[in-house]
Amino acid sequence: MSSMGHHCLLNVYGCDFNLLNDEQFLIQVLRVAAEKCGATVLNCMSHKFEPQGVTAILLLSESHISVHTFPEKGKAAFDIFTCGKADSNLGVQYILQNINCQHHTIKDIAR
Repeated sequence: MSSMGHHCLLNVYGCDFNLLNDEQFLIQVLRVAAEKCGATVLNCMSHKFEPQGVTAILLLSESHISVHTFPEKGKAAFDIFTCGKADSNLGVQYILQNINCQHHTIKDIAR
């Protein structure tokens, strides 16, 4: 059976509260990560929670990229699902270079 795409689940820990609570920063990180993957952004939706936290998702021609943050715990969950020639690993590397975490885990899934 052939693969439909590649799904990366990236969890980051020990992150700065302010970065994880900055909606515009996180959207920009997702946009550039999608670009690094070779993906095309179709739309963006986000929500800033009170008193803290952000959820953002970019709809891609190749699927999606998203983040859910827990600033009070210094944690965030990123999700990159790409199909076709887009390379989700390039997006993961960009996120890791810019999110300044102390620790992370990655789970790769062939879909």
